[in-house]
This record gives sequence, structure tokens and C-alpha cells, in this order.
Amino acid sequence: MRDVHQIALGDFAATIERKDIRNIHLSVHPPDGAVRVSAPRHLSVDHLRAYVISKLDWIKQQRRQIQAQERESPREFTERESHYLWGKRYLLTLEEGSPGVELRPRKMILSARTGSSQEKRESILEGWYRGELRREAESMVERWARTMGVEVKTVFIQRMKTKWGSCNPARRTIRLNTELAKKPKECLEYLVVHELAHLIEPTHNERFVSLMDHYLPAWRERRQALNRLPVRHEQWRY
Repeated sequence: MRDVHQIALGDFAATIERKDIRNIHLSVHPPDGAVRVSAPRHLSVDHLRAYVISKLDWIKQQRRQIQAQERESPREFTERESHYLWGKRYLLTLEEGSPGVELRPRKMILSARTGSSQEKRESILEGWYRGELRREAESMVERWARTMGVEVKTVFIQRMKTKWGSCNPARRTIRLNTELAKKPKECLEYLVVHELAHLIEPTHNERFVSLMDHYLPAWRERRQALNRLPVRHEQWRY
């Protein structure tokens, strides 16, 4: 049975769910800045109310940023539509043939069977992005894991609605959002180091910040750059 409560915070509310976890996790989600808190079961609702109120300035800042962040226009996967790989813009060109994607100067060639639907063209491009991200991410994770002295058993690449990435310290796995293939590689590197640092320190405490400062001194600038880029309608900031 779910243990869920609502806490009113003026013109918005926070949803609190108590579950079998060790730490409190506070997040703010698009498109309207919904506030969610996951917390250990032993913490009282009054305790969690006080916690959320103590974070009210941060929550309001995140809500303002989410509501102001530029959103991508919906894609129709049609001729000369703009698409991106590693931060570079390409114009989509449609061709008939075996399903696949090929890059040419300033062009992204999407081949599909005659009469393929928009959904099919989107699926082909999505699969291609997943492969491009996997190749780059696995090499980057291997290099940084060695540098940081951490073990990573599996790298998952998948569509994620509310995060750029996540990790599971117990299972030594990380997950990266397929959308990262569209962003500059510096943003991917920031995400990789961020998630690897969480394999060492699961929370965003001073130790975590110290790890980020040590291994990637410009991480704040890269995070800011990522958060300035347009995102899909369902994505949030990191």
C-alpha cells in the first residue's frame, strides 16, 4: 500500500511518498514544477513538512527555472526538419531504402521503407541515437571509472522522462537519457562524472561536491550549459 501525503505550500503542494529507502529525495518536475519527496518510512509527516519548508527557496528557484526553460517544438520527422547530434544541427533528408541513418555534411539522411509512418521514422532515429550515445558513453564511462577508481557493471541507455541520468550504487549501474546524444559531448561527460561520483557518494553532500570539484572542476559551468539547452516537454533540469 502506498504511503502518500500532500503538503500545501501556498500556491502549490508537495507530494510526499514514504517508502523503504534510507535518504530523503526532493525533486521538482516539469512542465509545471510539481514537487515530489521520497522519504524513509520512519520519518513523520510533520518532520517532512519542516524539511520541505526549509528547502522552500530552492524549490521556488527550481520551479521558476523549469517554467522558464525553452522547450523543443514537437518533431514530425519530415524533410528539412532540424535535428541534432552532439550539439550540431543537421537538416533531415528522407530517402527510401533499408531503415537506417547516415550523416553527411549538414544533413542527416533517414532511410525508411516506402510509406513508413511518422512513428516508424521516429523509431528509426531513436534507435540510431541510442546506438550513438552507447558508443560514446561506454568509452567515456570506462575512462572515467578507471580515473575515479569505481566499478561500473552496466550502462543502460534509455528514454527517460524526468532525468538526464541516474545510478544504482548497490548494483553499480548507471542510466543515461537517449536525449543526451543531441547535446554537446561536454554535457555527456558532466553526466558521466556526476553519476560515477554518486557511486562513491550517493547524496549531494559536501563530499559529493568535493569529488566533482576534484575530478571535473568546470562541472558547474557544464551543468549550467546543459540546463540552458532546449529540452523535450517532459524533461526536467539537472
